[in-house]
Amino acid sequence: MNLRSETFDDQGMMPDACAFGVLGANKEYVLGENLNPHLAWSDLPAGTRSLALINDDLDVPVRLDTFNQDGAAVTQDQARRRLCHWVLIDLPPAGPPIAAGEFSRGVTVGGKPGPAAPRGARQGINEYTDWFALHNDTRMMGDYYGYDGPCPPWNDEKPHRYEFVLYALDVPQLELAEPARFGKQAVLDALRRGPARVLGEAAITGLYALNPALRAGASG
Repeated sequence: MNLRSETFDDQGMMPDACAFGVLGANKEYVLGENLNPHLAWSDLPAGTRSLALINDDLDVPVRLDTFNQDGAAVTQDQARRRLCHWVLIDLPPAGPPIAAGEFSRGVTVGGKPGPAAPRGARQGINEYTDWFALHNDTRMMGDYYGYDGPCPPWNDEKPHRYEFVLYALDVPQLELAEPARFGKQAVLDALRRGPARVLGEAAITGLYALNPALRAGASG
């Protein structure tokens, strides 16, 4: 089972077009094009009846005291955690590749609606939902369904890794305890407890940074 993208190479830089936020002239975030990347799969296991996709940032700093602070840096040795950017389930395996921008175009303030998604699939809420609630951002708060792309701190010393994991399942629809509003953990719990079985999985990882020094190095 394989997963690839025409938008970025595995371990290569993702383009700004995929980002939720880009850096403005005064180090402020500007809402990005927020296009989901192209993703294509091949060599699915026999008996695959649906696909599930989870996209995580693997490098969100645990401490936020230096996050986007002038005169400070989010150092490479800081503790990191995952943050989910996309949960997609019930994707028919026989369909064409996911086209760039097919599931997300632009940032919807307050979050895109869900869980209904193109191709009869369903999308869960991503962790921008929790992030804006945690920071009491009343303008941005809401349930963020589907894909919302990178927006790392502009003073981070390391590029963030955005991992896309595709699961091949032996059921056409994943049974969830709360189908109307679910996130990554609910999907992982359903995969672990059954009755769905994971027949195989594949992953691809893109990198992204807003730190001007890292971007200059990537372009050079």
